[in-house]
Amino acid sequence: MQNHVPQPGERYRHFKNKQYQIITLAKHSETGEEMIVYQALYDDFEVYVRPLSMFMSEVDHQKYPEVQQTYRFEQITDMKPLAYRLGETSSETDIHPSLMAFLDAEDDEERYRIVSSMENIIDDHMIDTMAVVLDIVIEDGELEKRYQELKHCLKTRIHFEGKRLR
Repeated sequence: MQNHVPQPGERYRHFKNKQYQIITLAKHSETGEEMIVYQALYDDFEVYVRPLSMFMSEVDHQKYPEVQQTYRFEQITDMKPLAYRLGETSSETDIHPSLMAFLDAEDDEERYRIVSSMENIIDDHMIDTMAVVLDIVIEDGELEKRYQELKHCLKTRIHFEGKRLR
């Protein structure tokens, strides 16, 4: 079992390669067992709860022999929590100016122009944040592929949303 106790805002990768963010720690009202409340960072952003001991446990390598990850959930240490990157718990100076411009954009055409200008500076954190804002899912993978998928989603929204009657 890992020594570090998860904290709110930290992000973890499940051994099946999905990402989650810790919401809080809790105690079961009848048994007193320590629980962890966490949210999926994909699809419908579902919220889950499970015993902390299970969250921190090792992967059953007999059941999943192909899995390389040691623990069921492993902290993603190269990322700041999403709320921090969005400026909810820190100053706006922690946000790249291009990302800030994207967040302030009036429409998808402006967002597309901004994203297109970010080719040399975009990173996975920015793509994750933009995907949340757009309410879309950009799967983990190669940065360039994720960047192109983000641009494609924006182009599609421009094409179809622009033709809708308002």
